[in-house]
Amino acid sequence: MTNLVQEKEAEFNNVIDFFKRDIASLRTGRANLVMLDGIQVEAYGVVTPLNGVANLSISDPRSFLVTPWDKGIIKSVEKALMEADLGFGIMNEGDKIRLTIPNLTEENRRDLVKKLNDRLEKARISLRQVREEVKTKIDEAFSAKELTEDDKFRQEKDLDDLIAKKNEALKEIRDQKEADIMAI
Repeated sequence: MTNLVQEKEAEFNNVIDFFKRDIASLRTGRANLVMLDGIQVEAYGVVTPLNGVANLSISDPRSFLVTPWDKGIIKSVEKALMEADLGFGIMNEGDKIRLTIPNLTEENRRDLVKKLNDRLEKARISLRQVREEVKTKIDEAFSAKELTEDDKFRQEKDLDDLIAKKNEALKEIRDQKEADIMAI
């Protein structure tokens, strides 16, 4: 690869890493603590992430245990979980909250795959935006006579090859997640 393409390779990798984190929160029918990321609890007059006020654990493949460190905020934690609208069963057991993941219906699975595809398209758009930045820099360098015509075409080919690899990586990640979602 050439210099202009190499400079942006970290941004291409960031897009893929973000996509992995983004789709990790999609339900697959199995408990995964990432599903609870992003839940904010209002406690002590401050909005705090759920994992900042409680221990989170997986009690079995289909349920979580949320154990607040301070039993006085259990109602706030329960309210935050209800407002998150994750589709989980929420049971307050006094000192802890049990979240159960219901079985996914075929319709739910299809909806999750649609969300997965939407997130894939957003990731591809991000890749294209970075690609356009690199392409613009290549064109500017060629116009400023910093690159020969051969170098310009070589860098554009390297860029296109890299984009093809990154798109394929995104597709493989998406296919694996779809298989997890559709597994019964």
